[in-house]
Amino acid sequence: MSNELATKKELKVIVFQLKDEEYAIEVDYIQSIERMQPVTRIPRTFPFITGVMNLRGVITPIINLRKRFGIEEKPFDDATRILVISKEGLEIGFIVDGANDVIDIPVEKIEPTPEVVGGVEAEYLRGVVKLDKRLFTLLNLEKVIQES
Repeated sequence: MSNELATKKELKVIVFQLKDEEYAIEVDYIQSIERMQPVTRIPRTFPFITGVMNLRGVITPIINLRKRFGIEEKPFDDATRILVISKEGLEIGFIVDGANDVIDIPVEKIEPTPEVVGGVEAEYLRGVVKLDKRLFTLLNLEKVIQES
């Protein structure tokens, strides 16, 4: 089994927390993980866009993933993080409850997403992973960052 696993492709992901669920994004998309910082609000944007922040000279839109996924909000605390994502030349920050760890997932462990996972619509998700006693969900970044 271990030889077979070694030949399979693995996906390196960052696991993060939203409420009591764990989610994952491929490490390749992560530019940095930041502590919560002041965000400048922008009028007339989508409700899930908290605003923008200046990250090392780059004006970066910040999305509150709790709002984006329809999860009730909670005050930011010491564990709150901003995952800075780079996708197709665009940098975006995702506010999450905490960044847990980096792990490798065997690709064959990724299963199709059920219609609703923890209240999050399936369109935002790419798959579900069961690893040991953990269960977490891979985000579909294209859908999460779409405007509608």
